[in-house]
Amino acid sequence: MVLIKSKKEIDYIRESCQIVAEVLQLLKRYAKIGVTTIELDKIAEDYILSNNSRPAFKGYSQAGSFDFPGSICSSVDDEVVHGIPGKRVLKDGEILSIDVGVEKNGYFGDAALSVAIGTISKEKQMLMDITERSLYLGIDQAVQGNRMGDVSSAVQNEVERNGFSIVRDLCGHGCGKHLHEDPQIPNYGRKGSGVAIKNGMTLAIEPMVNMGTYKVFVADDGWTVYTADGSPSAHFEHTIAIIDNKPEILTKC
Repeated sequence: MVLIKSKKEIDYIRESCQIVAEVLQLLKRYAKIGVTTIELDKIAEDYILSNNSRPAFKGYSQAGSFDFPGSICSSVDDEVVHGIPGKRVLKDGEILSIDVGVEKNGYFGDAALSVAIGTISKEKQMLMDITERSLYLGIDQAVQGNRMGDVSSAVQNEVERNGFSIVRDLCGHGCGKHLHEDPQIPNYGRKGSGVAIKNGMTLAIEPMVNMGTYKVFVADDGWTVYTADGSPSAHFEHTIAIIDNKPEILTKC
């Protein structure tokens, strides 16, 4: 069931989303050569707790895996999403995807971005640029009267016309009263299909784009998703609200 939020509820969601946005910008500054992903996780957790909120990912459970141990997801190069923070040292030329979720006053925000570590190749930079652009093109379609397929189609078309692959096994989702809500928001699809977009919806749109095949697999840890062919991947995400018939980005700094 798709949950429609009141103005007051959206204000609470917006507060959580602003903390998410601030954490992402903070981590973007600290994500450098020689830094470990667990160091970034500690920075994020400290900032979230200092804002009287909690890391939404820490302790999150899903079937077939242990509770997620980190406050962020940190995914490097061929790790698409859900990378577990640890002792891995960031190296020159890598792409790091940082995904952050926050819960405050019972409401959630969720967003992600990808950052270049040191100097990356032109191909990796293009991968990041197209992934981010596809996110905003998808958000542009999130207007009252459209359907989720309009969002999905806009993302897919931008990705594939530039020679990249959209991950099909993972998707965006509703977000607000819960970290993950209906509806699911695939990053590929047909215009005019899917759930109708309405005022009061709060949605997390998140293209995950691979340089090679769209196929992925889950590691033995039950969380980390890798590209099937070892190619690099990029990931960008915003939580938005549909207000006065159009999308407002809640996780924008």
